[in-house]
This record gives sequence, C-alpha cells and structure tokens, in this order.
Amino acid sequence: MNKLVVILILIIFITGIFSISFIPDNFVDANSTKKIHFTKTITSSQDPSQGNENHQLGLILSPNKDTLYDGSITFSSSEPVQVAVLHEINSNDAKGQLTWTVDGNTIYALSLIGPVTKSNSIDFTGSALALHSSNSKEFTATLSVDGWIRGQPTEIITQKIESEKKSSLLLSRVNIPATIPMHEGLYDNNPIFYIITDSSQQEYAKMLSTKQGWKVEIAPSIKKISENTLQKIFIFKNGVKGDGINKYQNEIFSSTPAQKLQYNSLNSVIEVTWKKGQNAVVFESSEEVINAEKSGRVEFNETGVIINAPQIMWPNGQMLVRDNKEITDDLTFSGGQILEINKDKMTVTFVAHRGWGPDGKTIYHIITDATPSGPAEMMGVPFSPSSINSITNSSTSDLFQFQNGIKGSGSLGFQPSISTATPGDENYSPIWRVYIVEWNTPENAKILETISDINSFREADLITVSLARTMNSNHIVNYPFIDPFQ
Repeated sequence: MNKLVVILILIIFITGIFSISFIPDNFVDANSTKKIHFTKTITSSQDPSQGNENHQLGLILSPNKDTLYDGSITFSSSEPVQVAVLHEINSNDAKGQLTWTVDGNTIYALSLIGPVTKSNSIDFTGSALALHSSNSKEFTATLSVDGWIRGQPTEIITQKIESEKKSSLLLSRVNIPATIPMHEGLYDNNPIFYIITDSSQQEYAKMLSTKQGWKVEIAPSIKKISENTLQKIFIFKNGVKGDGINKYQNEIFSSTPAQKLQYNSLNSVIEVTWKKGQNAVVFESSEEVINAEKSGRVEFNETGVIINAPQIMWPNGQMLVRDNKEITDDLTFSGGQILEINKDKMTVTFVAHRGWGPDGKTIYHIITDATPSGPAEMMGVPFSPSSINSITNSSTSDLFQFQNGIKGSGSLGFQPSISTATPGDENYSPIWRVYIVEWNTPENAKILETISDINSFREADLITVSLARTMNSNHIVNYPFIDPFQ
C-alpha cells in the first residue's frame, strides 16, 4: 500500500513537471522568482486524492515543497470545471477546511475558485494549480497560464528544461514580425481601421495589391461562402476625394466585432458610383448609402468579389496588443497577435507564425479572428460566431493541429500545424476548419510534415484525427497565409 502511495505522488509530481511547455527563454531570473507563460491542452484523469476517487483532475502546475505559484489562467474545457488551487499547510491546521491529500500525511488546503463553467479567466496564488470536476467524466481543456514561480530550486528547473529538449522540435524563425498596411473605414459615423489579406477574384487581388503596396492573396474558395454569412463593404468609385481605396471617401462597413452575431472578416464588395447631376457628400454609415441607392442618387455594382478584411480597431474596441514585444521561438499563441498599431504610418505589425503547407513547405500565417469565444479570447482576437456557418462548406480549408507527441511551436504546444492548401491552390481559404491530431502512443511520435504523412499514419492506426471541439462547438479560425518578408 505504501509503495502505491509513493508511486501516485511521484506521478503527480512528474506529470506537473512535464505539463509545462516552455524552454529556457520563458524564464526571467529575479533571485528565487521565475516567470512562466505557456499555452497547452490537457486531458484529465481520476483524481488521486483520498475521498475524490470519482472526481476528475487536470494538473497544470505540480506541488513542490516551498514553492508558490501566482498569476492568471484562461481556459476553455469540454466539461464544466473549477479552478483548483492547493496551499501548503501543517496537518494540525487541516481541521475545518477543504483539504487534498494522497497519502494522508502530506496535506494541502484546497480552494475551488470561481463558478463551475466551461470557460473562464481567473487569478490564482498557491502551491499547485489544476482544473477539477466533481463527476467522473474525462475532460479536455485548452488553457493559458501567465505568472511566476517563487522559491522553486534552480536545479529542478534545469532538470526539467533538459528533459523537454530531448523531445522537442526546435525550428528556426518560428515567429517573426509582419508589418501590414492598414486602411481607415467607417461604421455608423465612427472610424475603423482594417487590413486586406485575401480576395476571391484574381484581378481584384492584383488591383488591391498594387494600390496598397502589399500582396493580397487569391482565395477562390471564399467565393462559396453563404451570402447571409458575409458582411458588406461599400467601396466608392467617385464622389468626394479622400483616402479610400480608389482615392475617394473611406470605405463603409455594415458591422464591427462589437456586433458579434453579425461580424465576419469576409466582406461582399459593393462598388458605389454617384450618378451624374447628383451633389456628392461623404456618407458615414451603411444606412445612408443604402438609402441613397434607394432614392436614385447612387448606383450599386454588386461585384460578387469577396475580400478578407479583418478589422483591427473599431468604435470602443480593438484587437489585443501584446504587452511583451519581444519575439522568441517559444512565443505562445496567447496574449495577443499584434505587436504594434501605428496610425501615423497606417500600419499594423502582427506576429507571423510558422507552419507547414500540404507538401511540407514552410508557410507563415497571422491570426485575425476565431470561434468559439474561448480560443478567440485566449489568442486576443475578435470572436466571430458567424464563421461557424462555414463548417460544412467548401469555403473553408482544413488545418491539422497536434495535441500530443513531439513538443514544439504549434498552438497546442506540440509540433507545428499542417494545412491542406496554400495560396495559389484552388482550394485555398484563409478560413480554416481545425482538426486535432493525437498520437495513440505519444512516446512513439514522429515529426509529420505533409498531408500525406497524416493520411498514412492515420491509415496505420498510429494517430487519431478528429474535428476540434471547444466549448461544445467546432473550432474555426481566420489564419490568412502571408509573405512576411515582402
């Protein structure tokens, strides 16, 4: 029995040590204080503590003697959970409070923080951190932790780092800055700032590329998206001179990320032309433009062109700008995708993430919006629920993210993602339907680089591939592939 208890304790400690996906640059020495910042996906197991055998526990930061963790956690889970924090206490102080123990000798006070929910952001301080469920159903959670370790011996950290290196894939230039021209538009009498990354039509992509001095990719697949899912952008062909795409007044949008149910980065292009004899004025809302068309003052050309025009800033809101501007190879996907918004130069600088195309060639992508809300909030991008309407539509491409196996720079802390298309392919789309790849035996994992690799290993029953499900919803992301070196 004593041997079993010792084994359980060792499992908890070792699991915690290897659950933190970071390497040396993640730590900032401050005497006995170490910085931690990571994003990962965990799967729960039976809670090993006495009296909680029917509960599930997903350990995030393991208990180590005289160690204190404090920081914040953001998570989204497949099942309702609570944040569980353990606190070192003397056994004499255990009476009258909720406790957690494996062997009955080493006892921790247990704090369950916040409501039972599938997603939340919570601050914590304690000797260990976990997600806890009071039922026996296994759960999977994607989480981001930002905080500090206080008092953990340096030799333990060093040993942990060396262990991580042995099973890691370290690519060069994993994350790099990408500066993109920004445009000013209008929504309901207020300015918005946006970028253009993709067009469904080749000639329109060339025209936009020339005018903004930055390449707009061709994405034929987005032409297939349902019209009622799209937002509208009104582009002026004549009228009052200004800073719009055609050097007339600024473009007008039909919604912003503040209108969550309506917002979509994909826009149906409507060209607006003032009729002869009309006195041109500056419109400031989509309602004004539509009313002018109805009254015969302007005419519309519904081009049939779809452009990917994610909004960076909008009335009373903007995409999250990273607090830490340093770009490293172990930079996580949480905490924001933008390094700088420069309205004087009309540019925005994104973090461009490295991945693999279907043939194993390097690609870079940025992240501009996502659904459901948990991953969107974690990455610091707008929540775009209307994107879910494209889950069964050929307007989306497939993106494969790895949930276990070889540790690396992927969004879940493992090897980089693999896509089914790249710009120039007929099936390329910046809107990606996310699939999860899981090794059936993680210790036998290998590096996969192509779609052919995924298909081959799946047929051999070495990996399991399934649609990503977060917060009981499919996961759709706007990942425009870009050339960050232009």
